[in-house]
Amino acid sequence: MLSKTGHLRPRGSVGQVAILTYHGVRPAGYVSQDPVLDGHLVTAAAFRAQVRLIKKLYRVVSPETFRQYLGNREPLPPVSILLTCDDGLLNVLTDMLPILREEEMPCLFFVTGASAGDSRAMLWYEELFLLFLDARPGTFDISCEGIRIQGKLGSLPERRAVWWGAVKELSRAELEKRNSFLRECCAYFALEAWSDRDSWDMAWVRRFGLLTATELRELSAGGMTIGAHTLSHPMLSLAPPELAQAEISESKERIESALGTTVWAFAYPFGDPESVNGEVVKMTQNAGFEAAFMNFGGGFGTRLPQFSLPRLHITADMNMAEFEAHVSGFHRRLQSFARRGP
Repeated sequence: MLSKTGHLRPRGSVGQVAILTYHGVRPAGYVSQDPVLDGHLVTAAAFRAQVRLIKKLYRVVSPETFRQYLGNREPLPPVSILLTCDDGLLNVLTDMLPILREEEMPCLFFVTGASAGDSRAMLWYEELFLLFLDARPGTFDISCEGIRIQGKLGSLPERRAVWWGAVKELSRAELEKRNSFLRECCAYFALEAWSDRDSWDMAWVRRFGLLTATELRELSAGGMTIGAHTLSHPMLSLAPPELAQAEISESKERIESALGTTVWAFAYPFGDPESVNGEVVKMTQNAGFEAAFMNFGGGFGTRLPQFSLPRLHITADMNMAEFEAHVSGFHRRLQSFARRGP
């Protein structure tokens, strides 16, 4: 009702900006494995509708314009929007880029160091989720490379909880040890590693596969800006400081080498307060980035600290009215009012 009567229309002032973040477009033909795993991927139809709505109501700015704004070199118009997208899944090239180009919309894409290489990879924590989803029910106790994870796999909520605990524990280790643990999981549960399976159809590849260096350059050549998202997407607040710094700094170096351009923006993996602390924020500054982005707290009316920029996470379950309420800042204001109470 509020949307239809215009009460969610923007009322921003000069310099206000809302930063939206996507994680890709769900490929046609892909059958969802779990609403939690796939809930951050919007359909192509929803993405096109959302893009057209913000074009109608807001002023979409390019990443370069936003960069100049952060450097106090160029003011932004009222109610500006910056589009971003995390992870660098193949579907951002095959399913998302065509819509962006059709609608003449710029976007800032954050990719991991895997996309600076020539081989197809997938995100380790998504592969772990799929393994726990397929594993036989019952208790388990797996040790490998000094990492020990135990738990009980039964109902779907139990599997999700065990998975999230494992993500936290494995974030403390370097990627090679995480991969060794994944192989040990496969052996323990007598499963084939998802990244090694030959049975993937193209929809699965577009859903779970990461961009390669050639595809990353194609995305850049399509008019999009590329930022860094660490080497391998661990929870940085739990990683040892030297490992966290390497994840941040080396991702910048590898992606710059692959593209031949400067990478000025960084997005924190997971991007919530549990994943990012003050020490991690300082690491992004030390690595030479000009800005760093969170993954929560966005919408109009929020503060914009340069190395903790809030973003509005767009999810698959948002209808258009909810989308407009979040972007306009109405949802955030309503939550704030509810917390204050009578």
